Amino acid sequence: MIVDCAIYKDGLRMERPSDYSDALAEARESGDAFLWIGLHEPTEAEFDHVAEEFGLHPLAVEDALHAHQRPKLEVYSDSLFLVLKPVSYDQSTATVSAGEVMLFIGDSFVVTVRHGEANPLGEVRERLERNPTVLRHGPTAVMYVVSDAVVDQYMEVAADLQVSLEGLEEDVFAPEGHSARDTASRIYGFKRQVLGFRRATGPLAEPLERLTRSGVPFVHEESRPFFRDVSDHLTRVHDQADSLDRLLSDMLSANLAQMSVRQNDNMRKISAWAAMFAIPTAIAGVYGMNFRHMPELHWVWAYPATIALIVTACLMLFRFFKHRGWM
Repeated sequence: MIVDCAIYKDGLRMERPSDYSDALAEARESGDAFLWIGLHEPTEAEFDHVAEEFGLHPLAVEDALHAHQRPKLEVYSDSLFLVLKPVSYDQSTATVSAGEVMLFIGDSFVVTVRHGEANPLGEVRERLERNPTVLRHGPTAVMYVVSDAVVDQYMEVAADLQVSLEGLEEDVFAPEGHSARDTASRIYGFKRQVLGFRRATGPLAEPLERLTRSGVPFVHEESRPFFRDVSDHLTRVHDQADSLDRLLSDMLSANLAQMSVRQNDNMRKISAWAAMFAIPTAIAGVYGMNFRHMPELHWVWAYPATIALIVTACLMLFRFFKHRGWM
């Protein structure tokens, strides 16, 4: 459905047009105005009407309808098509959610299509309307501010992921805490969230790099420094994401090493107890063979002496293993 529609002239918002064709023709005739239409998960019938009015390329229209696209920039004869993936992070469930924002930029028009819940467009429109100086640059200003807002979201999510990672790190290396298996599953689950975050941020580097160069149609030449600034911020996000991924890999390796150490400790304890139980088993086994000519069988103190021998040997082994740290 159409969320918002307006004509912007000389950096100021005008009334909502009743007809797209007349509004677009008016904006082009004016020379200092453009039409901005915002849609949220439009149906095929709804978007076909918009695509026909603005002459959008069929391949780009198909991508905008079905979503599930990676960030990219495509140049067509009558428009630019930019795909962004805004993200949000829920700390309570430690999950990263990604939406999609598609921008069609052409001669005196902007069409934005949003999928999912992560939505920076409402704030972007308000931000632009409060800054007529930027808005006077036309559709290029919209593309810049939307890109900047999405990358700012990336930076916030990266900071939230860092906080969650520090909490997970405390749990992993705590003396008493979750079981090793549970901790490993939490690390792996968190690593998958970071991977999802990187899938949204990584492919955006190439489109932003193209926008910093000259010769891209429908992009104002004076906007290149602004896109370069957004690209620099995205590079910082990539560095943070790489750091998070490396730390998670190191934590997973450390956790597996802890599991191995615990298993070795358990095996030492089991071996020590088995050695202590082997002594009475061996002595009882000898006496259980019922030989006829065993002098100690007729001794008065044979039974107490045997018990004392077993207890003494077990205590000596216990002290030895305790001293070695096996118990």
